[in-house]
Amino acid sequence: MSAEAPASSRAGRSRPRRRSSAPLALVFAVAIAGIGSFGVIHAANERTSNVERIEGLELVLQAQDGPAQNYLLIGSDTRENANPNDPDFGGIGDTSAVQGRRSDTIMILRQEADGNGASILSLPRDLWVDIAGRGSSSRINSAYSDGTDVLAATITQEYGIPIHHVVDVDFSGFKDLVDAAGGVVLCFEYATRDGNTGLDQQPGCRRLDGLEALQYARSRHYTEFRDGAWREDPRSDLSRIERQQDLMQSIADATVDRLKSDPFIASELISATGDSVRMDPGLDPIAAAGTLRKAFSIGLDKYQLPVVGVTKNGNAVLVLGDGAEIILDYFRGVGPPPPVD
Repeated sequence: MSAEAPASSRAGRSRPRRRSSAPLALVFAVAIAGIGSFGVIHAANERTSNVERIEGLELVLQAQDGPAQNYLLIGSDTRENANPNDPDFGGIGDTSAVQGRRSDTIMILRQEADGNGASILSLPRDLWVDIAGRGSSSRINSAYSDGTDVLAATITQEYGIPIHHVVDVDFSGFKDLVDAAGGVVLCFEYATRDGNTGLDQQPGCRRLDGLEALQYARSRHYTEFRDGAWREDPRSDLSRIERQQDLMQSIADATVDRLKSDPFIASELISATGDSVRMDPGLDPIAAAGTLRKAFSIGLDKYQLPVVGVTKNGNAVLVLGDGAEIILDYFRGVGPPPPVD
């Protein structure tokens, strides 16, 4: 990969909360720059009409009656669309390796009802919660194996956060979106690798393709060569959340940059992820893009919950730490915005 101009932040060195002017959330991002052009909207509508809708959410999703609207964004590690010809197939596998769907990434995107801003909260997948309808406790990502509705219900039951819409994207969709956007530029301070995902990058700034971006996004054993030795990041999933939030910002930036140079590429970008994106039946992605446009132009606040590592039933898991309630109250719609670093 050839070197590019340095990105605004170093890979693996982002703060957990920061303001961004970039749009986010996959399907929404690809249409934003084209809003106002009838031809683009018409083409995008034709593509999104074929997006798979998630059934069974009628009793889980909430009617909006507060100051904001919450989108549950799920990054799924399903192998349903895995291609045996892809170079990362050996690391991802197919449905014989991993059955069904598991939530690899869980985020809540809050859009202010008046359009004056948006915020995103990442939920670590090792959070220990009571799973809705199960009568038992487990890691939050295991709720998804019982259905998208169970994950949404668990978040509302455990944390009091109302969920109004759901967008679910799998590994294949993530790679396709990055490739359709022309790649994403990231900067590495040190030689970096993760044998589990195949991540292998040298120091410097370079444009990553979809496969490389996915290797980076999935890394939980992020290891850098510093001071003459390979050193693994001890914060594991928590650091991964910070990297994912910055990566999504960079992908959105790349997507919008391409749209500005060629607005009619919107339908192609949507088509690239159409087979790997699912959403709730009530979500109109084109209308959502229009309402989110003002919010994203003002800025996106990023939040990560303070957590503490504990052992539950012999499992190393996470529970909420001091300061979590302030952030949760905001996403519940009952508290003011927490400070942003």
